[in-house]
Amino acid sequence: MDIPRNELKRALREGRPQIGLWSSLSSHITVEVIAGSGFDWLLLDTEHSPNELTMVHSQLQAMTGGSASAVVRPAWNDPVLFKRLLDVGVQTLLVPFVQTADEARRAVAATRYPPAGIRGVATTTRANRYGRVKDYLKRVHDEICVVVQLETRTALRSLEEIAAVEGIDGLFIGPSDLAADMGHLGDNANPEVRSAIDEAIRRIRAAGKAAGILAPVEADARRWLDLGCLLVAVGSDVGILARHSEALAAKFKQQPVEKR
Repeated sequence: MDIPRNELKRALREGRPQIGLWSSLSSHITVEVIAGSGFDWLLLDTEHSPNELTMVHSQLQAMTGGSASAVVRPAWNDPVLFKRLLDVGVQTLLVPFVQTADEARRAVAATRYPPAGIRGVATTTRANRYGRVKDYLKRVHDEICVVVQLETRTALRSLEEIAAVEGIDGLFIGPSDLAADMGHLGDNANPEVRSAIDEAIRRIRAAGKAAGILAPVEADARRWLDLGCLLVAVGSDVGILARHSEALAAKFKQQPVEKR
């Protein structure tokens, strides 16, 4: 048996924009539904949602046969968390709150076996099809994709150094945390924040790496795609459920149903 191909990593290397959806509902049923909706990737979040390892495992299984690649955000830049996620078959990690090149190097090292890194070795896991991929240990690095999140002014100042770290495939802007760090908590649309994002995307592209961002407002998503962002999440399962359910309820609450 062979290692599953990381189609998302290949698309980023080839410069093909990849449209994604954030998944925070922590449900394998939800993931199964949206995995077949036509998105290129789904973000399975464990940082800001009540998602645990066994739940992520089920969500990865639920994505089988869908159009989307799985991207998982660990709760932190922690090699123990990475090891467990990699062993259940995660191939692309979105690492939160990376501010320096050293932190980026530590993230990459946690995804590589010795001597290139520090990932612990297990020989029968879902990642190697329970021991059926005989050359997994030698070839897996080719299919691992590491994307780091830049969420502070410190991270933006270190952008080129982070991008230069071997093994970093992409740099992903975190608009909400960046806005907060810039003194504009809850105001992602602030002109100063938007200008910083625009400039960061240009710098990421100039460094030869894939740029990414979460952009649930359509005009923002299209703007940043036009600037060359390749990894763009255009909404979330929570947002879709909340806003669409509110809109449906409002239609009927505003127009009382006639009694018969």
